[in-house]
Amino acid sequence: MIYTITFNPAIDLVVKSDKIILGELNRSDAEEFVAGGKGINASVIFKHLDQPTTATGFLGGFTGRFIEEALEDEAINHHFIPVDGTTRVNVKLHADVETEINSKGPHITAENMQALLDYLNDQVKAEDVIFLAGNAATGLGAADYVAIADLAAKAGARFVLDTNKDLLKECLSHHPFIIKPNRDELGELFGVVIESQSDTIKYAKKLQEAGAINVLVSLGGEGSLLLSETGDIYTANAPKGDVKNSVGAGDSMLAGFISEYLNTKDYKASLKRGAATGSATAFSVGIATREKIDEVYAQINVTPLVNE
Repeated sequence: MIYTITFNPAIDLVVKSDKIILGELNRSDAEEFVAGGKGINASVIFKHLDQPTTATGFLGGFTGRFIEEALEDEAINHHFIPVDGTTRVNVKLHADVETEINSKGPHITAENMQALLDYLNDQVKAEDVIFLAGNAATGLGAADYVAIADLAAKAGARFVLDTNKDLLKECLSHHPFIIKPNRDELGELFGVVIESQSDTIKYAKKLQEAGAINVLVSLGGEGSLLLSETGDIYTANAPKGDVKNSVGAGDSMLAGFISEYLNTKDYKASLKRGAATGSATAFSVGIATREKIDEVYAQINVTPLVNE
């Protein structure tokens, strides 16, 4: 089973307009409500790729019920801890300039967090996957990420982590199975600007030395790069397509990677599936369908690099 954890889920209100003028009345050409949050996005991909998944985390209010109903419509199993307050709504403006407004979300108490840990302790078994993605909700901090990492280690489960640099640093010593910084985030972790492939490899190796087992770096229009635990290095190209929505692309990439790895234990094949899945979501309004993933998959080429 793959347990995805979203500490601070959201409904993404995707608004399309030719142009947005601040300070004036604007009208949308179209809008869509999408159940969002990195772990939830990953669970949708896992379902589309036929992997057993359970979405967990915290939900509250009428927006929380909307997310539960959206998951049930996709036949995705879920177990969220109910909290006081209302799950947030994020606004994604697609106009002449793409703009995002992310809301704060409800406060998560120590009792809420303990209820989630109790649930996971009861459920997670060896060889399961715990996929923790996104930033901390109000009331939570690095200690809560470390608690999830410890729980995964004690259960013998693979711990997948996708979060900001500060929380990532706190968890590296707990040996996450894979992390996925983008190039800018990789540079921020070390206070440098990444300007070349050799720089990317150099600093990704430093993350391995700090404890990460595998490091997947997304490079935007230049594709992606993987440093695997075997010492192999692979690159994948970026396919051609019309980018409609960058939200969820990174989550989809990591979920596609994990899905293929569980099936094959092949890192090269996993990078190909991950690159296709991330791009397929970027080319979609919401999270990519299986058909879109398979369509993009044919465009992906993975190349091994000589380990320097």
